[in-house]
Amino acid sequence: MTETETIAYDVVVLGAGPVGENVADRTRAAGLSTAVVESELVGGECSYWACVPSKALLRPVIARADARRVPGLRQSVQGPLDTDAVLAHRNYYTSDWHDDGAAQWLESIGAVLYRGHGRLTGPRTVTVTGQDGARHILTARHAVAVCTGSDAVLPDLPGLADVKPWTSRNATSAQAAPGRLVVVGGGVVATEMATAWQALGSQVTVLVRGKGLLNRMEPFAGELVAEALTEAGADVRTGTSAESVTRENGTVVVATDQGDRIEADEILFATGRAPRTGDIGLDTVGLEPGTWLPVDDSLRVTGSDWLYAVGDVNHRALLTHQGKYQARIAGAAIAARASGVPVRESDAWGAHAATADHHAVPQVVFTDPEAAAVGLSLAEAEQAGYRVRAVDVEISSASGAGLYADGYRGRARMVVDLNGEILRGVTFVGPGVSELIHSATIAVAGQVPISRLWHAVPSFPTISEVWLRLLEAYRDN
Repeated sequence: MTETETIAYDVVVLGAGPVGENVADRTRAAGLSTAVVESELVGGECSYWACVPSKALLRPVIARADARRVPGLRQSVQGPLDTDAVLAHRNYYTSDWHDDGAAQWLESIGAVLYRGHGRLTGPRTVTVTGQDGARHILTARHAVAVCTGSDAVLPDLPGLADVKPWTSRNATSAQAAPGRLVVVGGGVVATEMATAWQALGSQVTVLVRGKGLLNRMEPFAGELVAEALTEAGADVRTGTSAESVTRENGTVVVATDQGDRIEADEILFATGRAPRTGDIGLDTVGLEPGTWLPVDDSLRVTGSDWLYAVGDVNHRALLTHQGKYQARIAGAAIAARASGVPVRESDAWGAHAATADHHAVPQVVFTDPEAAAVGLSLAEAEQAGYRVRAVDVEISSASGAGLYADGYRGRARMVVDLNGEILRGVTFVGPGVSELIHSATIAVAGQVPISRLWHAVPSFPTISEVWLRLLEAYRDN
């Protein structure tokens, strides 16, 4: 292969994270030749700096917390976590930041991997520049799929670069627990990393600009998580922003808008994400670099008949599972169009439309307690113009809750659309609720009427009996 040789494929995928991998898997399964371009590690952000390492850090934290709530077991787990063992286990799950296995999987499905920086250099054309300077020009007969993900955003504070702050990547890959950690932000990354590092030995201070944590969920979710963080020893300060950050003799010094001075060993900014589209050649096809890419429900970029944007880059739902869902939709749509099959995006239940992105996006926050939600919050449903009613119950009313944890604390809400009596959203907060959310996702995505949900009988004695309590509360009030 020479530097100037042009190679044609049916599909070229930019980005080999879980989203790009799934696009490649679906197009290869349809018999299309597929090239995948990756500038970092095959497996992407999720595998090495996000979902996988963060959950590896959090699993022992949650398991210990659950064990401490069980009579006869709590005395056996009163000591500190073995931080070195937790970090070693995390390293194992990230394959020590080596991607040999992921690359081999791509090869096993018949996709061709190109390592290097890929840029669009015109319609249906991607030029890949390897670390050794070698260039390969790839053309796509049917589609180019942009699956490059997103990056952490740092605020515009003078001198921040000199402080060398943590982003989510540092927080999930650190090889030792800092003695003192300031976390700026109140979303998923902030709350999960505050939970993890507080349990692993750090003294954590959380600075939240707004009124509370997890502001995209029902208010009670953030309230319960904040209470638990405080009980665990973290200092959670709401209505507080970092005005300046410096590093003095190795110590991070944070000045807040409340006039406080906080000293720490590290500071994590978990204050948002930006699309990783700044240097992928969007300008060569008439698009603005560094922007989110709007798409239709088949994930095709608005105004294009060949360019797809899948996962974080389209800004629909910055979640790995939603990106993989979109990838399956995009792969099916690309394959259908390649074979001349009409793609009917209006088919809400079809294989070619990512309609769940609009009304049934599930998410779990792996804090203690866990917070899980799908669909719309009460405020979002009202803002959307639905005639809704919120139904709240304490999860402790479910017979299995007390068996799961002594003194179980948690809350559940379902948002009922009174026109048709279907669910627009469901939220659970409490120990173990991550395993409840898929039942809620089925109910919301499938638009299951409440009259039918009465016949979905929860097993006794499990926490899922909370569904019966919710239905009874709706009926009786």
